[in-house]
Amino acid sequence: MTGRLISKVCIVTGTGGSMGREAARMFAAQGALVVGCDIDPSRAAETLALVTRAGGRMTSLHPVDLSLQSGAKALINFAIAEFGRIDVLYNNGAAAEFAWLPDMSGDQWNFTLRNEMDVIFHTVQAVWPHMLAGGGGSIINVGSVSGKIAYQVLPALAHSAAKGGVIAMTKHLAMEGGPHAIRANSISPGLILSDAVRALMRDPAWEGPMLNKIMLGRPGEPEDVVQAAIYLASDESRWVTGADFAIDGGTTAW
Repeated sequence: MTGRLISKVCIVTGTGGSMGREAARMFAAQGALVVGCDIDPSRAAETLALVTRAGGRMTSLHPVDLSLQSGAKALINFAIAEFGRIDVLYNNGAAAEFAWLPDMSGDQWNFTLRNEMDVIFHTVQAVWPHMLAGGGGSIINVGSVSGKIAYQVLPALAHSAAKGGVIAMTKHLAMEGGPHAIRANSISPGLILSDAVRALMRDPAWEGPMLNKIMLGRPGEPEDVVQAAIYLASDESRWVTGADFAIDGGTTAW
């Protein structure tokens, strides 16, 4: 299927990363008007060039720090100035610190919550009045299987807390947005072959236990996650809100 997002103005955060880059590319290929952003200007610029060379329509604000309310407001104002409306907010961008409980510092804990939860609160609060004025919209937040289960080899205390919060926050947003045709859903990926994960997979002591949690026996690809996001951004999901989609190869099913 093609053209599923024709002329929809879609903000995709974190387009400098491997997951965000794939989202920008695939959203644009479906006809979306993509507004990207990232805290890393060089990586964001690479994504912008890649999408435009392929014939997609994309603009990008970089650098921008969404852990600050001012950064989120700047992104939303940028999108409105470019296209006059916002149909979809895909909160893909995030950053986390990983450490076991005895070793985790307060700074690491606070950094993770700021960059995995606050970034979503800030962008949603900034986009909300524009979606109200536009008669609705779709908010897609990225959670994680770590918001539901624990991995023995992943020191994800702060990450788990933050992503569990994202899943819960999304359900509340769906409740608030329902009367205004603002839908809110979350996607919870499992082990996905992002740039960071590829590096970790070189360690057999880490790779084995992680793969053993997956019913399908292999990690996912970024496009597996983005396909779910395209569905939630499109009108095909017009009666879907308050849901969490596990894109995890069966990880959380056992």
